[in-house]
Amino acid sequence: MNRLILLIAGALFGAGITVSGMANPAKVQNFLDIAGQWDPSLALVMGAALMITTPGFFFVFKRQKPRFAGAFALPTKKDIDSKLVLGAVMFGAGWGLSGLCPAPALVALLTGAMPFLVFILAMFAGILLHRQLFEK
Repeated sequence: MNRLILLIAGALFGAGITVSGMANPAKVQNFLDIAGQWDPSLALVMGAALMITTPGFFFVFKRQKPRFAGAFALPTKKDIDSKLVLGAVMFGAGWGLSGLCPAPALVALLTGAMPFLVFILAMFAGILLHRQLFEK
C-alpha cells in the first residue's frame, strides 16, 4: 500500500511539474532571467505550492510520526558551512544554465528527448563522482 501511495504522490508531483511548465527549460530560464525576457508565472506556481505546503507542515508535525513511515526524516545539521554554500551555488548555476533541476529533468525525460537523457546521465555521474571522492 505504501508503494502505491508513493507512486500516486510521484505521479501527482510529476503532473504538477508538467502542467506548471517547470519541466520546460526555456520557461525556467525565462523566469530566472529578470533582466531579459522575464516570465513571472513560475512565481505563482511556487507561491501556490507554499500556500498548500506551509499549513500542511503544521498538521503533519502535530503527529508523532508520519502516516506512511516509521519516523520523520529531518535534517539534523543546522549550520551553514562552505559545503552547503558551494552546493547551493552549483545547483543554482546548473539550474540557470540548463533550465532543469533533478525532478523536472526526470519528468522531462519521459519525452524521450536526447538533451534530457544527457542531463540525467551527467547528474548521476556527478552523484557517483561525489560519492567516490567525498563519502567514506
